[in-house]
Amino acid sequence: MWRLFSALSIILFATTGDTYRDALPLFDAHIHYNHDVWKAVSPKEAIERLRKAGVVRALVSSSSDDGTQKLYAEAPDLIVPELRPYRKNGETASWLRDESIIAHVEQRLKQHKYVALGEFHVSGANAELPVVRRIVQLAKQHGLMLHVHSDADALERLFRQNPEAGIIWAHAGYEKPPAVREMLRRYKNLWAELSSREDVALNGRLVQEWREVLLEFPDRFMVGTDTHSPERWNLIDASATQTRRLLSELPIEVAEGIAFKNGEKLLTAAFVHHR
Repeated sequence: MWRLFSALSIILFATTGDTYRDALPLFDAHIHYNHDVWKAVSPKEAIERLRKAGVVRALVSSSSDDGTQKLYAEAPDLIVPELRPYRKNGETASWLRDESIIAHVEQRLKQHKYVALGEFHVSGANAELPVVRRIVQLAKQHGLMLHVHSDADALERLFRQNPEAGIIWAHAGYEKPPAVREMLRRYKNLWAELSSREDVALNGRLVQEWREVLLEFPDRFMVGTDTHSPERWNLIDASATQTRRLLSELPIEVAEGIAFKNGEKLLTAAFVHHR
């Protein structure tokens, strides 16, 4: 942790104004290193791409979790691991009713340390299924957050199961700004990450509805790339540039929070505590 903040201090002192905004450090809150990318992009190259883009931390989950562990072994200073239930691609729909998932998750929890369970997909009443309920219980038992790709309905059902749960809402649920605002107002332990949300900025400018929500909740948002396919690993640098452009329209303290400080406070500190 000390090394990271020392590095950030160097950046802060060495850059000012627009120059600093152009080099804003990033905490990427949605990275996957799935099995279908291992041959095309080695762990070393994956880490190099993240560093080149100015990513100082990355929340990583993978199908399978071996991918996350490969990146963590390569760069423990950069990678913040979370445990995805999926053992391979193609389980985003089937995992909900696959009880063998639970034994897999329990075993990985014994082997490695994580900050969250996810990112996993669930919608509506499927959040009540026994496998999903067990994941919520395991997160509570191990003091982990949940990283959820879901609609607002499923999110509400998860909070009813554990009102004290800390949840990261992947892609802000692909909901419109008023719905995101409502959920953030209702649940104090909810954070949203904006990976794959091209609607946040249109024609290169931050959408006013989104600006209002970001300014109301400056400490509850994070950014991300979502490398769900091998091709997405070629977009990390472009995604970082686009993110900095979007954040440049916000007050600098808000931009810093969304860019990296919120992730550091919420996830890095928690992971260091769990290790």
